Amino acid sequence: MELQQIGLRHPVAELIRDIQHNRTGIPRRTFVAEGLYENNMVLSTGVDIDAFLWCPDAAYSDEATVRAQQLADRARRAYQVSGKTMERLAERPNPDGLISVAQLPDWQPDSVRLGPDALILVADAVEIPGNLGTLIRTLDACAADCLVLTNRRTRLTHPKVLRSSQGMNMKVPSFEFEQAGDAIAWLRRTKFTVYLADTDESTNYRQADYGGRTALVIGSERYGISAPWYEAGFQRIGIPMLGAADSLNVSVSASVLLYEARARKSGW
Repeated sequence: MELQQIGLRHPVAELIRDIQHNRTGIPRRTFVAEGLYENNMVLSTGVDIDAFLWCPDAAYSDEATVRAQQLADRARRAYQVSGKTMERLAERPNPDGLISVAQLPDWQPDSVRLGPDALILVADAVEIPGNLGTLIRTLDACAADCLVLTNRRTRLTHPKVLRSSQGMNMKVPSFEFEQAGDAIAWLRRTKFTVYLADTDESTNYRQADYGGRTALVIGSERYGISAPWYEAGFQRIGIPMLGAADSLNVSVSASVLLYEARARKSGW
């Protein structure tokens, strides 16, 4: 495979560093995939590949060489880099000589197919990238239909979201509403039963009715769910806290609720 050699000052290398350091001005829904696992996800999900960097000196497996050719064929532009350049660009150790710049699909509310028994999660103002990634990974694990973001505080393409989701942010449909009121109107229009995750003045989550379309709303790590959701009059459901702590980590509580809803919908 004959590719043009580039260094750290090339615009693609600078773009990768901007994304890795979560700088402003990054093209919409653009992320960096490193190593075999993430690049296998890029190939299997069919996301658009803007650029691919290949370092044969850093490849540790025959599979990496095969994937390099496939990624180069799919990418809009492909280059070769030295081991030193690869080391400077990669965040994870031993990326097997593979770095891609790709774009998440541009999912929209009207383009995601939702059945009569759909299950979705609404993340309102979730701030920590690792938590957001864990939520996406859980959505995939329990076969939920999509993630809806309101009052977004972190990018779906943040490197820590990619890592903690194990690349599931490429697979799980996700879209956002700038205003919570727009999301509320959409949920009502599409006939979702909406539950707010809250331990105060709430019904035990085991007693909720998860029939039909169900939306679970979780809030930020510090402030919880924003006021418009409460003003809409949706029912609150909570997980009993039996010790001294007054709440669970947001990704843990969402996992409990999502799996309860999935178990009830699937008759486990």
